[in-house]
Amino acid sequence: MPTPAPQPIGQLVDAHHAKRPERITLEGRWITLAPLDADKHAEALYEGSNGDAERERVWTYLFNGPFTSLSDFAADIELKARSVDPHFFAVVDNASDRALGFQALMRIDPSNRVIEVGNIMYTPAMQRTAGATEAQYLFARYVFNVLGNRRYEWKCNNLNARSKRAAERFGFTFEGIFRQHMIIKGRNRDTAWFSMLDSEWPARKAAYERWLSPGNFDSGGRQKESLSSLMPRSAS
Repeated sequence: MPTPAPQPIGQLVDAHHAKRPERITLEGRWITLAPLDADKHAEALYEGSNGDAERERVWTYLFNGPFTSLSDFAADIELKARSVDPHFFAVVDNASDRALGFQALMRIDPSNRVIEVGNIMYTPAMQRTAGATEAQYLFARYVFNVLGNRRYEWKCNNLNARSKRAAERFGFTFEGIFRQHMIIKGRNRDTAWFSMLDSEWPARKAAYERWLSPGNFDSGGRQKESLSSLMPRSAS
């Protein structure tokens, strides 16, 4: 009997598990990521994301919202605060000590060392600020350096052009589109998938830290080098 042709198989991987996220505080220069808390954060988040068309645009691609009352919003924040997966953090502005958004680690898969960032809600006051970039850096550093994941994912509605641009700016690589992936608020969602790998993180970490350094900003707070120009591109 002839010897069967060899079949390709993946490389061997250390099978230890990643750590699970904990209710800890991650401190940065501009913002702090703190465990989401309805008593501490609901009022500021409600004021920043509800009440007029501009503020309520932040909910277009999210799973719920906007909200018509603070009590309903606070009840939703309480549920999010209790959730283990997704695991929510408030994004707190260091200068004002007010919550300007929230974000979560989700689809937590310790055995495969895979985790996703999602449920990102940044109020208009948070969008396109250095703090928004720092929030993503603090998450990525926690995901790789502390929790020990090997794959970090970003997924969004394929119609959400801003989110797709942000993913690439933050160092994620586009992988493809899952067609008819979800029904959100009664509408079809095709989902764009992005990822970052542990082997890619050291170079991306260096790009974040160079961009976030005080020397990269002039006296008016304007960046000298863009993160996109510093961020290495994936070879794939």
